[in-house]
Amino acid sequence: MNTKSRLIFMNFLQFFVWGAWMMTLAHYGFVEKGWSGSEFGLVFSTMGFASIIMPTLFGIIADKWKANYVYAILHILFGATMLILPSINSPITFFWVLLVAMSFYMPTIGLTNSISFGVLKKDGKDPVVAFPPIRVWGTVGFIVAMWTTNFFTKDWGLGYSIKVSFVIAAVLAFVLGIFSFIFLPTIKSEKKHDNEKKSFIQKLGLEAFVLFKQKKMALFFIFSLLLGAALQLTNAYGDAFLQDASVFPKGSLINNFSTIILSVSQISETLFILAIPFFMKRFGIKKVMLLSMIAWVLRFALFGIADNSVLGFALIILSCIIYGMAFDFFNISGALFVEKNTDSSIQSSAQGLFMLMTNGIGAVVGNIVAGLVIQKWFEDHVTGLFLFIQKWFEDPVTTGLVIQKWFEDPVIGLVIQKWFENPVTHVKDWTGIWLTFAAYALVVAIVFAIVFKYKHDPNEEFEVKH
Repeated sequence: MNTKSRLIFMNFLQFFVWGAWMMTLAHYGFVEKGWSGSEFGLVFSTMGFASIIMPTLFGIIADKWKANYVYAILHILFGATMLILPSINSPITFFWVLLVAMSFYMPTIGLTNSISFGVLKKDGKDPVVAFPPIRVWGTVGFIVAMWTTNFFTKDWGLGYSIKVSFVIAAVLAFVLGIFSFIFLPTIKSEKKHDNEKKSFIQKLGLEAFVLFKQKKMALFFIFSLLLGAALQLTNAYGDAFLQDASVFPKGSLINNFSTIILSVSQISETLFILAIPFFMKRFGIKKVMLLSMIAWVLRFALFGIADNSVLGFALIILSCIIYGMAFDFFNISGALFVEKNTDSSIQSSAQGLFMLMTNGIGAVVGNIVAGLVIQKWFEDHVTGLFLFIQKWFEDPVTTGLVIQKWFEDPVIGLVIQKWFENPVTHVKDWTGIWLTFAAYALVVAIVFAIVFKYKHDPNEEFEVKH
């Protein structure tokens, strides 16, 4: 196996072990576990919490030791932790265990890049040219993982509980860890023979906070946080929405292939990156970022008006296509804005601050607040017994068949049992949820258009990195 093939395999599995469970986590929490919106919001915020400081800390360790060994150990620990999740019922316990798992996983995203760059440079290749065709296999891995989970958990496939997704991720994480130990070249950081030693504050990238003294940069980071709060919402709730039998009946096209349908978003993300140079050159950073915010409005709004019809299916697919513009245009144009407007001495720290505001603090605030909003205004707290009696009067034949199935199908039996054990059903008003998210993104876009000032230079050259 040559160097390129090894890096492709590493990137493929790096994102496979993430995509195997992340998109179906909401359905698992809401349907199989009966968690409320606020409980799930806390659980999904673990990625944001883990992104705040863990990547930096493990990055320092990787710089001191061997990056590929640190990478391998983290994936093995991540896999071991994921195996604990299927046995947990309490959302609070689940939160703490998943937080540990994410503390092991999130640093590996940056390490994937640094290892790839180090190997490519060692082989005399330019990472700017050689890395994008390798990195795209990460997105392919995420998509394949979503399809795999769809097959394992749907009635038309193997029909397992969604908890199998954690096992799939764990097994492949072990494979990636062992592969990294054996097949990845040893990467040691180059020791610089200079007299200037970085302080711990500098290593953490905290010196970039000086940028908040500049009005333009302060506004940029504030809007990064505000939009970062919305970046993971469709990943958090998208599959739960498409698998909600009250909106898309069980056995329907959308319900049966929910995860595969959502993978169109990742395919679009891969394709839209090719259009960024044109849009950056033509419209400039501010307008491209504004286009991203408008795309987020459409992403949420199209989900909000979609139903179980041919038109509804088309709106969902269109929303998934728009996701590519929404996600790529903001993340990449934002990174380029930081690059163009910060001193080279703190550029890496500034990029870290940008990621902290979006995927760290922004994601944590967004997920927790979204969960609280959903629980307070968009969940029907109807007792399971009342709902069951209501269903009986509406359709006694079907309900009778369900009772019969109780004794034949243990999964349905557990669902019915939960109706009587769980005091609430947490039925979601998905239209209200998605349109609220859309309204939030629209407000952010309008304020950004008015407040944020940036003069575009059509002759400015941009180097887009995937």
